Amino acid sequence: MKQLALLICLVLMSRSIVAADKSEKLQFTKEEFKQAVYAELDKKMKSIGRTRLLDFAKELLKKEEALLEKDKVIKKREEQVAVSEEELKKKIVEFKLAQEKFLSCLDKEDKEVDRRISHMVDVVSGMRPQTAANLLSQQDPTISVRILGLLPPTKVAKIFNLMDKEISSRLQKQYMTMKK
Repeated sequence: MKQLALLICLVLMSRSIVAADKSEKLQFTKEEFKQAVYAELDKKMKSIGRTRLLDFAKELLKKEEALLEKDKVIKKREEQVAVSEEELKKKIVEFKLAQEKFLSCLDKEDKEVDRRISHMVDVVSGMRPQTAANLLSQQDPTISVRILGLLPPTKVAKIFNLMDKEISSRLQKQYMTMKK
């Protein structure tokens, strides 16, 4: 009911403003127009004698203004989010580049280790089995197993036979479970 009365008042008010505009053309600023609307609304509502409707209409207009302000704040926040999103994307790209660089360093290091192991395989394959057995018995077991894994099986068998039985047994267990 209140909304209907408000609507009627607004229609009557707009007709009186339009009628006044037709008789003489006036130019208002936005603020002057708003004040004129409030003044006309006050006249109409007071002539009707319903102060509650007047207060209700004013409250609606204030809420509309508040909503417009909130829209402005939301737009600013959306812009800030867009800027933050762009910064995050840049940081992700930077992180990926650093990650690729790190992984390439690891690959390079792995290739270098493989090259050194290959060199040791060449050295050990040229040794006598007893000398190779003594050398591999004193090496780190992981390195020894990698070297043994790349040697020909007949050479590996001779080396295992010439090693201390305890060391040979331990290396053979690691050799059997070695990942290829």
